[in-house]
Amino acid sequence: MKKELSFITVIGLDKKGIVAKIANLLYLNDINIEDINQKIMESYFVMTMLVDMGNSKVSIDEIRAGLEKIGGELGIKIQIQHENIFTMMHRV
Repeated sequence: MKKELSFITVIGLDKKGIVAKIANLLYLNDINIEDINQKIMESYFVMTMLVDMGNSKVSIDEIRAGLEKIGGELGIKIQIQHENIFTMMHRV
């Protein structure tokens, strides 16, 4: 099956469970984490993920809603964008 890549970005005050909650949502929706980078900058947690939604049965909007719910619960900002946005922005 063809890969359908999206980028997830997370920013907020560091606390336990951020990676676990996001990874669990992705797992439950058959979304594979292709790459992940996280860092604590002073007291802020910053993470980027490249995920493959090719096997998922749910839309990016449904995942966005789930991520926003997690973000609200944890008091952090989580965004997801399809790779096409980046491809179109960098096309010459």
